[in-house]
Amino acid sequence: MSVICRIFMAAAVSFLIFVQAGKPALAADDLAALTYQAAGDELRTRVVINFDQEPDVSTMLLDQPHRLAIDMPKAVFAFDKKSIEPRGLITDVRYGLIDDSRSRLIFTIKGPFAVEQLNVIKNENSPGYRLVADFVASSDRKFAEALTTQNAITASTEAAPKGDRIATAAPNEVSKAPKPFTVVIDPGHGGIDSGAESASGILEKNVTLMFAQQLREQLGKVPGLRVEMTRNGDEFLRLTERVRVARQYEADLFISLHADTINSGNIRGATVYTVSDKASDAESRAMADRENRSDAVAGITFDNETPEIADILMDLTRRETHTFSLSFAKTVVKSLKKDVNMINNPHRFAGFQVLRAPDVPSVLVEIGYLSNEEDEKLMLDPVWRGHVAERLAAAVGEFAGKKTAGALN
Repeated sequence: MSVICRIFMAAAVSFLIFVQAGKPALAADDLAALTYQAAGDELRTRVVINFDQEPDVSTMLLDQPHRLAIDMPKAVFAFDKKSIEPRGLITDVRYGLIDDSRSRLIFTIKGPFAVEQLNVIKNENSPGYRLVADFVASSDRKFAEALTTQNAITASTEAAPKGDRIATAAPNEVSKAPKPFTVVIDPGHGGIDSGAESASGILEKNVTLMFAQQLREQLGKVPGLRVEMTRNGDEFLRLTERVRVARQYEADLFISLHADTINSGNIRGATVYTVSDKASDAESRAMADRENRSDAVAGITFDNETPEIADILMDLTRRETHTFSLSFAKTVVKSLKKDVNMINNPHRFAGFQVLRAPDVPSVLVEIGYLSNEEDEKLMLDPVWRGHVAERLAAAVGEFAGKKTAGALN
């Protein structure tokens, strides 16, 4: 179907809708938004919208919930309803007229975000233009700062449409206090993803949550720490959603907790994992494969005019983050092995997707194996869990002190 035909059909449908509602029909030369596409995950999502002519757009951040509004001249929206279903960071898409001459698109985003780029580009091989917007997961602090900047630049007194609150954080709403050392605890699995199961029917998702709650209690005793959890109940989270939460809180440390099963019932004890493209051993590789199957992690390729610069900067960030992750893993092993049973070679590594945030030091702690009866018995004992949580909290406190002081090797 030609672009002209599609525009005509969209305009015809809009005419019927507006006439039936007692409103004037849109003019033939109004802007037409023809197609909508979105791809990505909870860390990064790209939206591409095709228009029949060049749209003059402006943007505005909205909060409660986190949203981006894109204003443009009066437009016909001919989107396929299925194309605007929730995807990646985007949980809802709304659009329509806001007055006689303007239309608005509103994207509701899953948590704080930043618009990495938003460009209107002329199509190379077909008529019309496309709007390309890249949303990336951000932190509460950075989003609040963006609201403050927006308010200072626009100094707008324009009222938002009914039901929309313009985000206008005052400068004093963005805390000037030093950022506390933030730890995000990630109880593995949850909801429909129950994880491993012992011979007696004990589910990994329940064990990790029980331990996470006691670890949070112990970490609360360490001065200067802020502690957050990716989940507080029995809920399913995608792997990328867990990493998004860590970024939302600007985590200085991410600890993912697990209690796996393994073919040999004789293997028991705690293990600390860091991420690596090459696994330290076959068992670690197999465990990473199992954990990564908990979620279908999607990837998306982005165009960049100077990819080599971005790659160099990202590589430097990854290297520093990896160094911190290794340092914390060593601290955990030293703290636990004093009086907690650990597996042979307790620091191992493999390609865990949940540990791949390039800017957040991350470890995965296997507190024990549900395939071992002795480990299972211990993990169900709140006294034992409290003792291990205390030792792990001590390791976090030591690491936080060194990192804050810049004394890490």
